[in-house]
Amino acid sequence: MLLAPDKFKGSLTAVEVVRHLTAGLRRAAPDIEVRGFPVADGGDGTLDAAVSAGFRRVPVTVAGPTGAPVKTAFGYADGVAVVELADACGLRRLPSGVPAPLRASSHGAGEVIRAALEHGCPEVVLGLGGSASTDGGAGLVAALGVRLLDERGAELPPGGAALRRLRRVDLAGLHPAVRRTRFVVAGDVDSPLLGPTGAAAVYGPQKGATDDDVLLLEAGLTRWADLAETAVRDADLLGPDGSGPGRPVSVWPGAGAAGGVGFAALAFLGARFRPGIELLLDLLGFPQAVAGADLVVTGEGSLDAQSLRGKAPVGVAGAAARAGVPTVAVAGQVGVGPDELRHAGIRAAYPLTDLEPDPVACQERAAELVEKVAQTLAADWLDPAGDSSR
Repeated sequence: MLLAPDKFKGSLTAVEVVRHLTAGLRRAAPDIEVRGFPVADGGDGTLDAAVSAGFRRVPVTVAGPTGAPVKTAFGYADGVAVVELADACGLRRLPSGVPAPLRASSHGAGEVIRAALEHGCPEVVLGLGGSASTDGGAGLVAALGVRLLDERGAELPPGGAALRRLRRVDLAGLHPAVRRTRFVVAGDVDSPLLGPTGAAAVYGPQKGATDDDVLLLEAGLTRWADLAETAVRDADLLGPDGSGPGRPVSVWPGAGAAGGVGFAALAFLGARFRPGIELLLDLLGFPQAVAGADLVVTGEGSLDAQSLRGKAPVGVAGAAARAGVPTVAVAGQVGVGPDELRHAGIRAAYPLTDLEPDPVACQERAAELVEKVAQTLAADWLDPAGDSSR
């Protein structure tokens, strides 16, 4: 069995899910051959998934979302660096979990990228998701040497609200390795930067922004988009693949991802976007790992309608199907029916709520329940000799 779950948000990391699935399966069938392959879709857990797949962790200390130092890392293998924005400056890095919608910054993610560039990495994969900021990626590019200046020529403080005072974007100090590095972004948000479906309006409230805050952030992002695109054009930086004249980068799908970090990646880094789980499965070697497997076990905390729109379990099931291997799922709760799951390539689902209906208790007992569910799964999918059956 190949165990390829995502995290169970709020209770278990993907690595922990693998550990407890393995324990339960081996309790039912001690001689079963099990391989762990924790996955992520670009958000929380992306770095851990890369390290589990053989990437080397390169430690870095950077500024968290509100400036306090945090210890993070990038994953490195064969010239590729994997950077997880969430681990550097995401929501879970907010001190005491207190939101800072107007002043939170993506600077820390830029510092990790800078460290990867100075490590000599010719390719950087940036996982977006779990962002604490709505600064349009201004902090990220500032960490790479771009100066954001007000009308007096002073550098702006961090955060999306300060962008309303932006008067000039100076690219003279942009890290020289940016132009010769290939950037790929793992993300599934296809929102533009601005407007009613943009970074501030849709995702700002999820990061603690009030209605008035959203207006301030939208005004800052609007100014940032205008001046940043002018600076990029004047500096003759490469824009996103296929961008044509008269089509601002701010309207591109994905520009609104991670509070607008997608915009900065497209405009300043010339990044290419790929669906998060698709990119990570290819990068981490899933096609090689699944070869010869009899069954794939995937999962996440809540397997629901949103999961069916391309989140990790469905991506895993699709990749397994292409290799001719069936997939089942373990989840905290399941919010879709068997027919929808089968259409998504998932033969069966095993919710922890079948054992513990109370959602709070289910989260608290997740480790124990995963092991119990694994034993049920083994009884359903292993023949009496302990071999996987189809």
